[in-house]
Amino acid sequence: MAQKIIIDTDPGQDDAVAILLALASPELEVLGLTAVAGNVPLDLTQRNARQVVELAGRDTPVYAGCDAPLARPLVTAEHVHGKTGLDGITLPEPKLPLQEQHAVDFIIDTLRREPAGSVTLCPLGPLTNIATAFRRAPDIVGRVQRIVLMGGGYFEGGNITPAAEFNIYVDPEAAAEVFGCGRPVTVLPLDATHKALTSKEWIATMRDMGRIGEVVASWTDFFERFDVAKYGSQGAPLHDPCVIAWLLKPELFSGREINVEIETGSDLTLGMTVADWWGVTDRPKNALFIGDVDRDGFFDLLTERIGRL
Repeated sequence: MAQKIIIDTDPGQDDAVAILLALASPELEVLGLTAVAGNVPLDLTQRNARQVVELAGRDTPVYAGCDAPLARPLVTAEHVHGKTGLDGITLPEPKLPLQEQHAVDFIIDTLRREPAGSVTLCPLGPLTNIATAFRRAPDIVGRVQRIVLMGGGYFEGGNITPAAEFNIYVDPEAAAEVFGCGRPVTVLPLDATHKALTSKEWIATMRDMGRIGEVVASWTDFFERFDVAKYGSQGAPLHDPCVIAWLLKPELFSGREINVEIETGSDLTLGMTVADWWGVTDRPKNALFIGDVDRDGFFDLLTERIGRL
């Protein structure tokens, strides 16, 4: 049977590629997309999510969620993703309707309706929707099979501050609650995603694969300019697709079960994922923290699945 998942997202070009990968994979049943404010404000993330679903030729429902973090002003990333969040190519206005139900209510209702332990949550952005659902309905926490998220970093440090990765930094209070919820958590941090770099050859392959491949190539062309300028790398890291790839082929990744805490009180290290990689504390292990990825296997998977759409 297909693994049931909810993708919580703030598209973002790499979010969009992750959504395409999930929708192209029969091993996964995407119950819905829940949009959250993050890379760009909520009115754009929900629109972008609907555009990606339509691009894939699917009718997966999209729900709009929280438009601001739990306790802080929203920080966005137009400097990376462009003013729409999906700069690089112009897509038509989506015809797929936005669902009337709030994303948080959808998460709560779905976890209560589906058999306990059958739904995996896949957050690709700030964890505001997930933490809000857990706050409003504590009974659903124990019904979650696993949380597989993109966020944080240890050896790589941060990408929005010297210490913090963007998704965690935007809503560190939400992240702290999710990491402390007691359910299994798999983390795809910068340590792994910065090894999943695009190449000119892969982008050229995408561009030759029809309309969807052309869109993916345009997104990555735009997205990589930031990382090439910042890090001097030869390509852009496809952060969020690593979440879906781990679900499909966990053997492409390696990591450790460790303790991860979120810094919420420091001006200098706000949003830092304090990852006890070396086991120097006696804090209990609460996350599978991924440190490496088979880059070639990852891109082979992306190419094969996107080619199905």
